[in-house]
This record gives sequence, C-alpha cells and structure tokens, in this order.
Amino acid sequence: MMEELALFPDIITDAPDTEGIKYAGSKLKLLPHILHLAKKVPARSVFDGFSGTTRVSQAFAKSGYRVIANDCAVWSQVFGTCYLLNHKSPAEYRDLIKHLNAVTPVDGWFTQHYGGLPNGGLSSQVDGLKKPWQVKNTKKLDAIRDEIERLSLPPVDKAVALTSLILALDKVDSTMGHYVSYLNNWSPRSYNDLLLNVPAVFATTEDNQVLRGDIFNILPSVQTDIAYFDPPYGSSNEKMPPSRVRYASYYHPWTTVCLHDKPQLFGKANRRVDTSDTVAGSVFEEFRRNSSGRFIAVESIEQLLRSVNSQWIILSYSSGGRATAEELNDAIASSGRVLVVEEIDYKKNVMAGMKWTNDWIRDAEEPHREFLFLIEKK
Repeated sequence: MMEELALFPDIITDAPDTEGIKYAGSKLKLLPHILHLAKKVPARSVFDGFSGTTRVSQAFAKSGYRVIANDCAVWSQVFGTCYLLNHKSPAEYRDLIKHLNAVTPVDGWFTQHYGGLPNGGLSSQVDGLKKPWQVKNTKKLDAIRDEIERLSLPPVDKAVALTSLILALDKVDSTMGHYVSYLNNWSPRSYNDLLLNVPAVFATTEDNQVLRGDIFNILPSVQTDIAYFDPPYGSSNEKMPPSRVRYASYYHPWTTVCLHDKPQLFGKANRRVDTSDTVAGSVFEEFRRNSSGRFIAVESIEQLLRSVNSQWIILSYSSGGRATAEELNDAIASSGRVLVVEEIDYKKNVMAGMKWTNDWIRDAEEPHREFLFLIEKK
C-alpha cells in the first residue's frame, strides 16, 4: 500500500504563466501541484521526460530550475527551443513577427490539403473531406512557412517563429483540439484571421537542454536531481489499435509545419503516413498484456523508474488507465519508495469525456482523477 495519501493541507501557490496549444495531455491545471511536490526535496535540476507542449518545463525554468526537456515529437523540440533556450527579450522578436504577418498569402501545399471554403457554414469540401482551417488562413500559412525557411534564421529565432505560427493556427482551427477528425460545421474561431504574436518567451539564465528521442535511449545520458514523467497513456480499449499512436496522430499538422517536408498523406484527416498505426507507436500507449499476463504499459513504467538517473521522481498517472493501484504500486516499489501521493479531482475535459467503449472510462459516474507520486529512488 502507498505510504501516504494526502490532499495537501498547506497552501499551494500559483504556478508561473506558461503557454501552449490545445492538448489532450495538458498538465496546465496540475502545474501548482507539480511544483509544490518538487519543492519538498532539495532539487535544482529537472528532467522532463515527456515534455509535450513544454508547459511543465516552462514552469520549472521560470521557477529557477535547470531543465532538460525531452520528447519524441519534433514540434515539442521546437517549443522547447523557443522557451528554454531563448536569451532575448520578447521585444527583440517584434520586427520578425511583424514581417511574417505582412507576407502576401499564396496558394500552396497546406492550402491544397488542409484549406476549406466557408461553404455556408459547412466544412465539407469539393473532395468530400472536412478541413481544419479556412482557405484564407492556410494561404497565410503557406506564405509564412515559406518565408521562415527563406530567412535562414538562427535555430532559436526559427523556433520562436514556428512556435508563433503554431500558436496562431491553434486559435483559428475547426477541431475538437486534435487532428484525427474535423468538425462538420466551421467553428466560430475559424472565421478569425490568422495573426502571429510574439510567444511569451523569457530570457533563460540556466544551462537548459532540449532533446528529442525515445525516452529509453535518452535516459543513460541524462542526470538531474529530479525527473518528471507523464508518459502518453493511451486508450484502454484492447480492440482499438489506433489508440497506440494517439499523440503521433493527434498533432500531425504541427510536425509538418515544423519540418516543412510536404509528406505523403492518407485518410480522411490527411494524416502523415509516418503516423500510421503500423509505423508510429509508444509502449506507454500499448494497453495490452504480454505473454506473462502483465500490462505492457505497466512494465514500461517499471523500466522507466528503474533506468532514470535522478534521486527523486514525480510521476503523473490518470485514473482512466488500465493499471490498477496495486499494479502501479508494485511497479513503483521495485525502484523506490513513495514519499507522497497527491490525488487531484477536477472536472473532466473534453478529451477525457469522450468514451469510445465502456472500457475507456471505468465508471462513467466516477470522477476523473489525476495522481501525482513523489518517489525517492532506492
């Protein structure tokens, strides 16, 4: 059993402001709790192993920690470079963003595949496919993305420009927050004009690092005081293989915006071929059992905790997963001891409330809960 279960009686202060896109795995509401746990130990450096939109990394960096951020997504690396490696003030990027906003729209690759006409409010197009953005905005996307490439910017400046573009696109899309399907009717925000703004960058003083790779390949070369892990837990539906690649498929346009590689596409959502079920995947999104009867995801968590070179670990886990409290406790106990468990109960967001099968959420009446474990390694 866990040694302690507590909703902390002491005051939890607000976290620093962070910035990001709509994201199924967002930990925005958990940031104050994550930082509060980290302050319970004398840590000065943090490894964010699954950094996603980098909100957690941003919060740690703004709180004075040295941060190493890692994710397998190229767009996460771009966000990390923008926020964690920047040494300029926001004002120093104003001319760049102003220049990009002023480029003349063009009809290019993004418009061909992702742009649609208002069509009386319906988003279905001549080709019969729904689109995530209106043509007026994809034409600006085509022009701005070409111009970013033409400018041959330094790495951090380019990351700032790309982050600004992605944040702007996120504000005018016609989706439920992901890109595996699009709305039947244009969302009100999709009628707005694409407008880039300077991201909320801050001049970093620590020697932060931004990595991109499989977590198990990265771990041997990283050593920090504390590690924060929020693995991309996928669907618990054993009959739904696409759940294995949820994060790779959900945010495929951001990969293309960053790489500007005009990839081969497939399906009604025009997904990148490299996000198909047979190519992309994560052991943490694999909710099947192995030959010994254990959940593959649980064994992966056990390996993760065993391999990390940090004295303390903060682990996020959602009650919507297949692992029972007992199984998760056994995985944690194999590598360390639990100092504190915090259980956070808050209203389900849109993605958590979507229920493909009865197995997706154990009990429709049971509130969605997030668990944060503060673990000390053996």
